[in-house]
Amino acid sequence: MISTERSGSESFQSPRSPQASQMTPYLSISVTDPAKMGNGVQAYISYKVTTKTNLPDFQGQEKIVIRRYSDFVWLHDHLFEKYKGIFIPPLPEKSTVEKFRFSAEFIEMRCRALDVFINRIASHHELQKSEDLRIFLEADEQTMERARAQETSIFKKKPSDLMQIFKDVQSKVSDVVLGKEKPVEESNPEYEKLKHYIFELEDHLAEAQKHSYRLVKRHRELGQSLSDFGKAVKLLGTSEGNSLGKAFSDLGAKCELQSIKLQKEAHNLLMNFEEPLKDYVRAVQSIKATMAERANAFKHQCEMAETIKFKEIDINKLRLMRSDKLAEAEREYEVLKVEGEEAGERFKTIARLMNEEIVQFQEQKTLDIGVALHEFAKGQAHLANSVAEAWRGLLPKLEACS
Repeated sequence: MISTERSGSESFQSPRSPQASQMTPYLSISVTDPAKMGNGVQAYISYKVTTKTNLPDFQGQEKIVIRRYSDFVWLHDHLFEKYKGIFIPPLPEKSTVEKFRFSAEFIEMRCRALDVFINRIASHHELQKSEDLRIFLEADEQTMERARAQETSIFKKKPSDLMQIFKDVQSKVSDVVLGKEKPVEESNPEYEKLKHYIFELEDHLAEAQKHSYRLVKRHRELGQSLSDFGKAVKLLGTSEGNSLGKAFSDLGAKCELQSIKLQKEAHNLLMNFEEPLKDYVRAVQSIKATMAERANAFKHQCEMAETIKFKEIDINKLRLMRSDKLAEAEREYEVLKVEGEEAGERFKTIARLMNEEIVQFQEQKTLDIGVALHEFAKGQAHLANSVAEAWRGLLPKLEACS
């Protein structure tokens, strides 16, 4: 097992972080130093990706490359195409709103999410062996740009086609996984339970994330209100006498101080509670994409079996007719049999990998959501104690004045 180290704390399939020695294979990756490049519509954010490793497949013990969001998309899409049955870690959403995508908070969230993404890949026992991962971590910017330019997947289609493709894919994922698309449907009670669990989990996570967003917003609004009130009270104090004016000044100062604490806690809530919940919503969507691939593989297996059956009927007819087309039909039949066996093996592989992946996902989800809830409770307790202590300290001054 390759040891991995990382800078972030959130992940399903999180890497362990032992002290890696030269005798132990290790792979440590960090995404840092986001920087705005270019201007106007051509502007984008670049990131420094630092890799430290002693694995022989890499060029050296340390490599630093500059990557942009589209490079991470390239890696994600290649892994999704090549590793069927494995839950490919999700990417953070791409903001198209100008005022948000270059805000300090959005850039910080994006950088942390990309760090989580790449370390999940590096910690996965199969994905970490990927040649695409090695290219991403080591290729120079020109080579990476050429790799993106050579892309022949749906992501090279023009924007007008893209929107329709994404709508079709989204619809197909829902239809296939929910069983709306027939005639072929996998009949497996355990798998039906899994599908129900995943869709229910997505709904619950989305609901929790929605309310966590409201908590962040409430903290920010309350903080801003306290700040505004503090300023107003301090101004009021300037028009009063010594004792009352001092009391107003102290009250205003305390309000402004509490405002800063609330804004800080709102940021902590965003990073350590809302974002992990949102990340798991994305993770569930990745699982649903793999479920759609499984459904397609099962459908293809059934279609191949049906095609082989019809070919057998045709061959029997040709034998009865002593047709000269029999030899060609038998050759086609042998080819179909091979394709049918491959389709069956492909489906079995996807199903087996999914069973392994879901166990790891559930274990890590329990750990990560537990950490997020603990951070939430700890932050709220600390804030409540701090606020109560601040107001208690102010009470004697106000009582003396009154």
